[in-house]
Amino acid sequence: MKLRMFLLLVAVVFLVVPAGAAEQHMMQQLVPADKLAAARALTSPLPNSPEIVAQGKALYNGKGACFNCHGKDGDGNGPLAAQLNPSPRNFQHHGFWRHRTEGEIFWVIKNGSANTSMVGFGGQLTDEEIWALIQYIRNFGGEHGPGMMGREGMGPMMGSGGGMGQGGRRGGMEGMGGQ
Repeated sequence: MKLRMFLLLVAVVFLVVPAGAAEQHMMQQLVPADKLAAARALTSPLPNSPEIVAQGKALYNGKGACFNCHGKDGDGNGPLAAQLNPSPRNFQHHGFWRHRTEGEIFWVIKNGSANTSMVGFGGQLTDEEIWALIQYIRNFGGEHGPGMMGREGMGPMMGSGGGMGQGGRRGGMEGMGGQ
């Protein structure tokens, strides 16, 4: 009886958890090295406001269809997540927000991320829509979101651009060489 229960449990685990589908390590760089400095320098031109967050939520659940992979609650467990290797990013994880700038996140949404299923949405979303999305997905970080990083981010690892939620805003794609 115990052996049958064990075999059933093993079968369930193999059916529910696809082999090799694991989330990438939080510290893994998402932006190519030759684009990293320019991406880190980007900051949102949009004011922080409930209206912008609402626009981002509408995009996340609609036009951007982000929820399909990242989940309704940003936990990386959307309806398509089990089919993806590596798994989609978990926006609720504190490491996601601590180890990258909003410019890096902007770059990945616009251009995609190599060796993942994250495609670029630059052809479907405007820059302003991407920045609105970022304001919305910040909410998934809860207390671990941008407020944890302050203005200096994580020091040298974050570069001179600081962390998410930084006060100064330049915006746009200047210095990115088009992409």
